[in-house]
Amino acid sequence: MAGVVAPPVALYLHIPFCVSLCPYCDFVVYPGAAARGPAARVDVFLAALHAELDLRADALVAAFPTGWAPLETVYLGGGTPSMIPAQAIAAVLEHVRVRYGISDGAEVSLEANPGPDERGDAGALRDAGVTRLSIGAQAMSDVGLWRLGRRHKTSDVVAAVVAARKAGIASVSLDLLYDAPDLMLDEWIETLDAALDLEPDHLSLYALTLDDPDAEGLTGPDGDHLPMKPGARRWREAARPAQDEDRAAAQYHHAVHRLAEDGWRGYEISNWARPGHESRHNQIYWARRPYEAVGPGAHAFDGVSRRWTAARLAGYLAALTPRHGGPPQLPPGDSETLDALAATAETVILGLRTDRGVPLTAAHEPPLADAFGWALAAELLTVTPDDRVVLTTRGRLLSNELFSRLV
Repeated sequence: MAGVVAPPVALYLHIPFCVSLCPYCDFVVYPGAAARGPAARVDVFLAALHAELDLRADALVAAFPTGWAPLETVYLGGGTPSMIPAQAIAAVLEHVRVRYGISDGAEVSLEANPGPDERGDAGALRDAGVTRLSIGAQAMSDVGLWRLGRRHKTSDVVAAVVAARKAGIASVSLDLLYDAPDLMLDEWIETLDAALDLEPDHLSLYALTLDDPDAEGLTGPDGDHLPMKPGARRWREAARPAQDEDRAAAQYHHAVHRLAEDGWRGYEISNWARPGHESRHNQIYWARRPYEAVGPGAHAFDGVSRRWTAARLAGYLAALTPRHGGPPQLPPGDSETLDALAATAETVILGLRTDRGVPLTAAHEPPLADAFGWALAAELLTVTPDDRVVLTTRGRLLSNELFSRLV
């Protein structure tokens, strides 16, 4: 499935600062002194981010001189974007509006931690243009939060949701982790019930994965991950034996049935929404539509090639804010272009992640054709009355096994 280079319909901005680093986190994060205090790099980073926004916009103007449609979505992720002053967020969004355009009714998402010193001012964020807040709750018990090395308390999650509602944020999402160390099924049931009691509009439920980016070769000078800290490595080594695949499957099954009973749409493997509150930004990813991205570790896609920016903050700042007053340069990174077969496989995999699946015709063509019969027999796939191939709940749990056969 050959792609066509096209202008972006979405923009991702990576804000790489956190008050502290969670031991399971693989995102590009600079915690502690880099985020707060006299040695903080936030201001110089924001200057670099504005410079990159201009350079990427200049490249788009050169590639598409007749212009492009305003962005449908903007997503500020991290890190903890909510700890950045709201006026700085407003300035970034205004810059995006001027150089890229933001459509009327666009979804503008911002990730937030619930802690009182990092959740930000929800009202000021709304005034800055944020329409959707994604709150990293992760657990809904203080014991569960402690096990995960989180700083906040359950009461902070409640306070963050209440503040978002009071401010008039249009859509509120909560992130939760299952298969966390020693997380029993009854505690997961209580966690999900407590989250639902807050009446969010969207839930992202992720199985805790404890990968090793160093071993996967992702942490080199141009890599999109940072080397793992020794403390995080020790925590993961202790946490892995406290996970359990069967227990995780039971937790996922419970969520599927509990949320379906309450009228939630499980529109993607890890995401559920009240009607009308599906993440429009993430749906752009899953549909393989083009998107721009700025910030260390950020990934962009133009319909044909993927580009990523290196994770190292020093290299990012050196390129975009040269010390001796030279012109800013694009930061280090790399890119790849998928051949037609790989692009088709990716299209099928991303489509199967969603509740719409892929057309039945895809089952008769590579790469799905070879695995289709096996997946049907294993009850990983089913065919809907309107001739769509979708994952079953069992298929969602074992999707990695199926996807590995498609690439």
